[in-house]
Amino acid sequence: MTQLHEGYDIPAVEAWIAANIPALTPPFTWTRLPGGHSNLTYKIVARDGAEAVIRRPPMGELLPKAHDMGREWSLIKALGPTAVPVPAALGFCESPDVTGAWFYVMGVVNGRPLYNADDCLEWVAPENRVTLAHSFIDVLADLHSLDPDELGLGDLGKKENYVGRQLKTWYRSWTASIEPAQYDDPRAHELQRYFLEHMPDQGPAKVVHGDYGLHNCLIGADGTVAAVVDWEISTLGDPLADLAYALNQWSEPGDPVLAGPGGPTSLPGFPSRAYLAERYAAKTGRDLTMLDFYVGFNRWKTAAIVHGVYARYMEGKKSAEGVDVETLRLRIGLALDSAEQAIERLEKQLGR
Repeated sequence: MTQLHEGYDIPAVEAWIAANIPALTPPFTWTRLPGGHSNLTYKIVARDGAEAVIRRPPMGELLPKAHDMGREWSLIKALGPTAVPVPAALGFCESPDVTGAWFYVMGVVNGRPLYNADDCLEWVAPENRVTLAHSFIDVLADLHSLDPDELGLGDLGKKENYVGRQLKTWYRSWTASIEPAQYDDPRAHELQRYFLEHMPDQGPAKVVHGDYGLHNCLIGADGTVAAVVDWEISTLGDPLADLAYALNQWSEPGDPVLAGPGGPTSLPGFPSRAYLAERYAAKTGRDLTMLDFYVGFNRWKTAAIVHGVYARYMEGKKSAEGVDVETLRLRIGLALDSAEQAIERLEKQLGR
């Protein structure tokens, strides 16, 4: 058996597991799992067939809040007894002496993420597409119905001004990226001012996933969400912003597709974003009058994120080999187009 995998001192980690997780008895067979925001994630299987997943941050120096294994662990542990499906929390090591970083061990979930239409064709039968839509939005509604304080997650993040803080962060990113990107768009500035001036009052803070989409759900063979994963940027905030983000990830036939296969839900047979919003409102009782504000905000935020990535390529800080940089540039404009359209719908709805 190989004694070293990237980021893991195998003997030390297996000794820690033997001492701390009775259900798992080393030695293990280690298999690297793809995805997961570059976190080093492996499936480990014992000789008796017991299996689990182990996860730690990537190697090298990290930003202070990046790849937060403690945050992920606290969330799956707290959410385990709730209606929100998560992998079983088996063990957390916060001593970097074992393998150079914090890591945690969780249960294996039989399911797979969906990144594009090809994944969906392969995994989700046409008769399960409505089932998947219902499960996807119901899980988010269940998450947003929980009281963070009752879960022991009341200190997960600041509870106030979630959108305002994000506007500040991502506008700073946009302005810092203008020069290296050699690209600016006046709409980015106009929209930022609009969002600041028209921000709805935030209701009670809830746990927000921050990146909820089918790419961060493990979908079971029956078409339901078997587990939600990748909680590392989860915090407390405005559930309507989290909802709008999820809806923006839910592609529809006819949405612009710049390269490669479309999103998983661009295939026929899936309900629309509007249908999902109505189902969420019915399940949570939330007023969605201002939903397009949050849809527009998230589209603007996407533009800022892609603008920053584009700037790093243009500046030579990231290798552009095999990357369609021009498509990245086009995505910035498309995101701002969508943000404008959302605000136009909102203003028309409000009669302004």
